[in-house]
Amino acid sequence: MRLVNWQIGKRDRMLLGGAPILLILIGYLVIASQRHAANPSDKILPLPSGMASAMGALLSTPDPLTGQLVFWADTLASLQRLGLGLGIATLLALVLGLVLGALPMVRATISPLVTGIAVIPPIALLPILFIALGLGETSKVALIVIGIAPVMIRDIAAHVGALPREQIIKAQTLGANSWQIITRVALPQAMPRLLQAMRLALGPAWVFLISAEAVASDIGLGYRIFLVRRYLSMDVIIPYVAWIALLAILLDVTLAAVSRRAYPWAHGSEH
Repeated sequence: MRLVNWQIGKRDRMLLGGAPILLILIGYLVIASQRHAANPSDKILPLPSGMASAMGALLSTPDPLTGQLVFWADTLASLQRLGLGLGIATLLALVLGLVLGALPMVRATISPLVTGIAVIPPIALLPILFIALGLGETSKVALIVIGIAPVMIRDIAAHVGALPREQIIKAQTLGANSWQIITRVALPQAMPRLLQAMRLALGPAWVFLISAEAVASDIGLGYRIFLVRRYLSMDVIIPYVAWIALLAILLDVTLAAVSRRAYPWAHGSEH
């Protein structure tokens, strides 16, 4: 049997997907143990016991200034910023993507602007955002929106623009106007693509969030990572990075599950 024809079951996918992660964890434990055997005060690769001790303090000890549990306060602040930025970007992608893809006049007018914004490195705009919008939440959310919305808009617009022309002609034959074509023909077929675009935007959204928090913030996962790095606190940095990865995976899995449940027809013969 050719490799391209192999069909892998759900259990086998989980085993195969978990194998590289397990190997990385084992490799880390081996190297960390060797480093600590040679130097018990090594900070570069902390042992699990050291990470558990450091995280225990952040999980259970209130901040003396705010009274909040540091870890959960950081998580909540970052998720709020991420959710707001992703939500605004998704709404813009849905509205602008539909009209750009369906209406040639709008596409000719706005598409160059969207393309121009999309090719600008968002991190380069961070100083401008801080100057124009201040150091508060608005600039952080704006960076996420500017970073991911143009790419999502272009993706949805391209998907709508590539819909079979026969569908548009049939709708017009039945008396549909432009608004009805957008809402009844393009919108239902754009929704699965929108969820896929959200999944692809999660990675860049986290990058822009951590960047903004690292530069100007007093709370958040990115802020905490860059705060403790000056003390070489890898026993905090590594768990925080792992927590960010876990949150990103959970968000991605949730969006994938919603897409499969709401639009099973868009996933073909996926197993």
